[in-house]
Amino acid sequence: MSSSYYVTTTIPYVNARPHLGFALELVQADVLARHRRSRGGDVRFLSGTDENSLKNVLAAEAEGVAVQDLVDRNAAAFEALAEPLALSFDDFIRTSRDPRHREGVAHLWRRCAEAGDFYRTSYTGRYCVGCEAFLADDELTDGCCPDHGTEPQQVSEENWFFRLSRYQEPLRELITSGALRIEPASRRNEVLALIDSGLRDFSVSRSRARARGWGIPVPGDEDQVVYVWWDALGNYVTSLGLGDAPTEDFERWWAGDGERVHLAGKGVLRFHAVYWPAMLLSAGLPLPTRVLVHDYLTVSGRKISKSSGDVVDPADLAARYGTDAVRWWLLREVPRVGDADFTEERLVARADADLAGGFGNLVHRVVTMVHRYRDGVVPEVAVETTATAELRAVCARASGRVDAALDAFDYRAAAAAVWTLVEEANRCIDRTRPWELAKSERDGARSTPLDAALAALVAACRALGEELRPFLPAAADRIVHRCTPVDGVLPESTPLFRKLGE
Repeated sequence: MSSSYYVTTTIPYVNARPHLGFALELVQADVLARHRRSRGGDVRFLSGTDENSLKNVLAAEAEGVAVQDLVDRNAAAFEALAEPLALSFDDFIRTSRDPRHREGVAHLWRRCAEAGDFYRTSYTGRYCVGCEAFLADDELTDGCCPDHGTEPQQVSEENWFFRLSRYQEPLRELITSGALRIEPASRRNEVLALIDSGLRDFSVSRSRARARGWGIPVPGDEDQVVYVWWDALGNYVTSLGLGDAPTEDFERWWAGDGERVHLAGKGVLRFHAVYWPAMLLSAGLPLPTRVLVHDYLTVSGRKISKSSGDVVDPADLAARYGTDAVRWWLLREVPRVGDADFTEERLVARADADLAGGFGNLVHRVVTMVHRYRDGVVPEVAVETTATAELRAVCARASGRVDAALDAFDYRAAAAAVWTLVEEANRCIDRTRPWELAKSERDGARSTPLDAALAALVAACRALGEELRPFLPAAADRIVHRCTPVDGVLPESTPLFRKLGE
């Protein structure tokens, strides 16, 4: 593994409270961070909120409140997801409040200006406020934004443009060479097709009047504010103290030889895989090493979004069903490629089958047998049986399978690799039948096969707990505790998970 691992989420608009679609990305990033830490890696996990948006201004106007009051309230709701979703981020940046960000954006702008990559011109275009982006005619569906279903506004004004076209060939070379990895491959191919179709320069400022005075001023041009996407993308380096003097954090997490990993939804792919790398090339800064792209969560086939009204509140969901149930559904059910349709019934069914009926039932059975047959003392074993040797072999391979799945950005496969421990442990129980081995013991003579079975099963449950830590940290702690002797004796077994369907 590389010397450092810097993993980030996109930063969401705060025109409304968080929804489950963004919670998916938060949990995915958290798993990568926790997993790398569990393997001894040097990790930094960043999230935050995108607050300098026209969407936020319009939402505040609709409510009749000050823009800063609205963004403060909603940003707090996003940051507070750390508890209900068991998130382990090391830093949380707020783009309207954090002094690091304003200073860093101005520094990034000046570097690109020094490279000769800005010019000012008048133009007319169709602007989707929901996307905070201009859309070309061929990007519309029946004249409307395909994501938001609204007709873009016709906008005419004079702004600063960035020479994206200058970086068409360098970007193509970086992606095809693997220096910038975009996964899955279908998204990589999508980006290459976009590049091959010809990159157009894009507007990177807005008039102060149209922005209602909200946003970061363009250095040297107070009548303009920095385009919200330019502003927001900079958070990955402004949070590290980008500025005239290199900071220790910037040198450690961005300028070094470690991994720089962005998670992003498919709807913002071009911003993270085209615009952002081009900005960094212009500024003479290192690029991310990987962009990991997930598809959407849907409800009844429609993308979960604040604007659609199909909002599922992740904090409320966790309060009703528990953090473990929410995280496990997001990791076990969402495919590497393709949208996933969410219902509470599916969440409950998966939790009851895997958490209560799988992890919980296995650990309860094993600990109960150790208490029943060996007074809670885990046997020491010198001789293995065929069944226990096979179980230990599966446990030994589990770490590698989890590593490979997460390296491929496949959470469903990673969760399945953890689940194989449950399957193999239950198979071992069926094959060894400890209750029958206990019956066959005579005159106090202990059965070596029973000792072997119990010891291997407890070891498998401990391995299950350790491999489960990145996915379900609280549940993993309970499992490991239940399988760790205290004064030589395992704690008494009680249910680890409640049945949600009852």
